[in-house]
Amino acid sequence: MQSKRKNIIYGRHPVIDVINSGKGVDKVLLQQGIRGEFEKEIRKLTKEKNVALQYVPKERLNKIAGGNHQGILAYLSLLEYQTLENILPFIYEKSETPLILVLDGVTDVRNMGAIARSAECLGAHALVIPATGSAQINAEAMKSSAGALGNIAVCREKNLSSAINYLKMSGIKIFASSLHADKTIFQQDFSMPCAIIIGSEDDGVSPAILRRADERFIIPQSGESNSLNVSVATGIMLYEVVRQRNVID
Repeated sequence: MQSKRKNIIYGRHPVIDVINSGKGVDKVLLQQGIRGEFEKEIRKLTKEKNVALQYVPKERLNKIAGGNHQGILAYLSLLEYQTLENILPFIYEKSETPLILVLDGVTDVRNMGAIARSAECLGAHALVIPATGSAQINAEAMKSSAGALGNIAVCREKNLSSAINYLKMSGIKIFASSLHADKTIFQQDFSMPCAIIIGSEDDGVSPAILRRADERFIIPQSGESNSLNVSVATGIMLYEVVRQRNVID
């Protein structure tokens, strides 16, 4: 069944059908305590289709969909996800220098929206996000982006490490923002095809992903605060890229 909120489907058969249909599904919520063949089927199906699965209390499902949810609901995507395999050739065909943002664990929907807004305004070609452990691109994220999420490619990848390897094989240099880097952002050369890894709001780029970066940099700070807000920091990074590429005066 479909909720009054058009991006929510609930009920066992409807959720299975929508996942199998190939339509974009952001996340599936399954009631805690459900066991047996149905739970196994949902776990297998979401893994195959690269859909995030979260186990939640029955009360949460009741709050979202009422009492007739049969222990499961799915959030439909508000946008159509792209793939790096399709995006990169298109960028090169336009004779443009790729600029990709890889978001490693950005979980706040408002930050996601603000990052997309800056990325679209400053010429980034795509956002790469993980299938799990990332902010849901919901109505709040869309609103925070001021429409930018509908105008920039978003690639949802099952494995960020594999996505970064693909970028490297495609001739793209990988940069990462890190508070522990020795070099500043102003010592980097962003004129080449590049991707910048943006870390989570609290922990930054995860160690496993950080190791895959070709270069690491820090944004110099003079205040007492530990770090900049992730969306603000992203705007600074993007502005430095376009400044070096002489896109703006």
